[in-house]
This record gives sequence, C-alpha cells and structure tokens, in this order.
Amino acid sequence: MNKYEQDEEHERKKIKANMTTEHRFVLEKYKGMNTRYPCPGCQKKRFVRYVDQTTGNHIYPDVGRCNRESNCGYHYTPKEYFGSNDTEIEYKPKPLRIQKAKPTSYIPALIFKKSLKDYRNNHFVTFINNKYGSEITNTLISKYFIGTSRYFEGATVFWQVDLQGRIRTGKIMQYNPISGKRVKDPYDKIQWAHNAIKQPDFELKQCFYGEHLLNDKTRPVAIVESEKTAIISRMYLPEFIWLACGALTGLNEQKCNVLTGRTIVLFPDLKGLEKWSEKAEELSHVAKFTVSDLLERKATPEERTAGLDLADYLLNFDPETFKTVQAKEVPAEPTRRILLATMTIDEDGLQIEDYYPDEPEEPESASSHPGRYRIAPDGEVFFMECRF
Repeated sequence: MNKYEQDEEHERKKIKANMTTEHRFVLEKYKGMNTRYPCPGCQKKRFVRYVDQTTGNHIYPDVGRCNRESNCGYHYTPKEYFGSNDTEIEYKPKPLRIQKAKPTSYIPALIFKKSLKDYRNNHFVTFINNKYGSEITNTLISKYFIGTSRYFEGATVFWQVDLQGRIRTGKIMQYNPISGKRVKDPYDKIQWAHNAIKQPDFELKQCFYGEHLLNDKTRPVAIVESEKTAIISRMYLPEFIWLACGALTGLNEQKCNVLTGRTIVLFPDLKGLEKWSEKAEELSHVAKFTVSDLLERKATPEERTAGLDLADYLLNFDPETFKTVQAKEVPAEPTRRILLATMTIDEDGLQIEDYYPDEPEEPESASSHPGRYRIAPDGEVFFMECRF
C-alpha cells in the first residue's frame, strides 16, 4: 500500500469513526407533495421521512419528523429506530470527493417586480385591507414587498430580500380572505417561488423575511416565526423592525449573522418558548437576544391548545387602541427618525441605496406617503406607489 492509499484508508477510517446517524441520515428534501406523507402522530400530510444518503432509500415509514412542530411534534429519529430495533447499521463508504460550495442562487428581479400588483386577487391583502383600510395596507405592501401569485387562487408571495437587495426566494401561500388563516385543506397550500418557476439548479440559502429593513440601524429588532405575524406585528408595535424566520426551527446562526451587534427580542409561538430560549443562549455570541413570554402570560387554555402566535393575540385589538394601552404600561418612546431610501431594480436585483435618517418627526408622519419608493427599471428613475 503506497502513501496515497494509506492516507485514503486513514481518511476512510476517520470518517467511519466519526460517522453518526445525524450525518448519514437526513430529512428528505421537498420536491413536491409526493415527498410529504401522513404523519403517524396527527395523520396530517406534513410528515418528512429520513433518507439514507448511502442508498437514497427511506429508513422506515415511521422514521421522520412532522412539520407541525408546535401542534404535533412527532419526531422519530434514526438513532431511536436503530436503538429500539437492535439493528446494526451497515456502512458502505462512498468514494471521497471534495465538494466545492455552490454559489447562492437568486430570483430574477423581473419576476419579483411582476408580482407587485394585482392585489385585488390577493387573499391575504384582501384580509388586511378589509380589517385595517387601504392606507395601512399600502404601507405594509411596500415595506414588506408583498407579492401576488397565480400558483394558487389568490395566493400571496412573501419575498426574502437580503441586505444587498438580492431576492433569495419567495414563499407562496394561500390564505382565507375572511379569516386571514392559511388554507391547509385538502392539503397545505404552500410552495417555494424557485420551485414554482422551475429555476434550474437552484441553490437556496434563506435569509430572514424582512431582512432588507435592517438598513435602519436606529431601532431594535423583533423576530417571529411566520411572515404574516411579522407584517401584522408591525402595525401594533412599530418601534421594532419585524422579521420572520419562517418556522420554529428557522432560527439559525447562518441567518442570524446579519444581526451582529443588534438588540433582538424573540417572540416565539406558544409551545416554542423553551426551544427559542435555548437558541437565544446558543446564539448569544452573535447578538444580544431577549425572549418574550408575552403569549405564555396572556394565553387562555383554549389558545394554548390551538397553538397561539403573536398575530392571533394582536388581531384581538384595534391597532390604535393597542398603542394607547401600551403607552400607559411603558414610558413614552422617544421621537423616532423617519428613514428614507432610494431603491432601484436592475438585472442584479433590488438595490438599496442612500439609506439615511431624515429630520426627527412625529410618528404619524411616517405614513404620509404610504407605499412610495423609488424604482428604476432599465435605468429610468421614477416614483412608484403600491396601491390597493
């Protein structure tokens, strides 16, 4: 055995010694509803099975995790399965290959731009408009780049735009225009934008929903699970920059690196307090995290059973009434600075430029021009307003 063969054999032994079920067995990637199965716990078709990367096969029908982490929580790991069945894991090493990190993919700016219209056929926007009126609706549309999709009837696109203005992806979801709840029957109406447009060889690296708002460095940051919750919370507690991580498990270091040096308040859904408290400690080297127990303190037994999130709680109040109540409970906030930005859209994506604070103004003036921002397709600069 020559030196090269010895080194390769040594490397194989090291890999085998360090190999764990965590690395060999992974949750199956989403490739449509045919890769989601009825959950053994709740029977909903939200179950993800573990795949053996050495064979490409499922381990066992019940070995996997339910995506309804708060309301179901079923998770049967490969380690538990092999331990309880006293099954030996056969190791078949693959040839050693050095994999280069693939560059992050982005959604074309033109597709993003085309979605910023047709709001009368957007069920989520209809819900917001009926409940809060067109002025607030226009402000939220433009601030969070709420898009419209025909993938599902009346569907909404929540675009993930990073700090550099690049569109990482979008989450397409269908909502009930009356209740504002997501449509989950007969199946969960949700899809990634890059899958919907069939963009080939897409290398997804998610960012926070609302990350582009972090150019404002004057306000603390609040993080919730869902995009809908971030948007609604912005109406009630505008002193925060509201971001969404997309899921209970969506709070990770890769996303949080953009928060370095910021002050962060986490607002977990009910049943998520313990997990996010652990995350806050785990990520304490990145930023200063505080975890709110508001829902734990306010929720009724019925709300605990249903799995309340912050939006469910806030929707019980009128925004102005809620602000009045909050003003009595906390000291008056200092005068806020209204931030202006020049934004352009070109072939490289959304470009955020010259983000600067204007002269201090009263909070009411922030909505004097709802939905207005500067946009430049093909280099021509003009003002555009998202109007419902």
